[in-house]
Amino acid sequence: MIDVAPDSSRDEPQSYELALAELERLVAQMESGQMPLDGLLESYRRAATLLEFCRARLQAVEAQVKVLDNGRLDDWSGS
Repeated sequence: MIDVAPDSSRDEPQSYELALAELERLVAQMESGQMPLDGLLESYRRAATLLEFCRARLQAVEAQVKVLDNGRLDDWSGS
């Protein structure tokens, strides 16, 4: 049985790639059917946080690409 309960109090990931890797690992663990119910709940919460982080990063990059596509480089305030 896998006994891995993520610490949902962790800071935001350092990068999109690290967040995506952690999210993929959590999904694989949850799909294995080997986690206790409490672990599943914590994993789900962490996965939701990671998904939100990834979506925000993608939206920020998409906004920058739109600026570049208009033929000019405007000031951009990414988070």
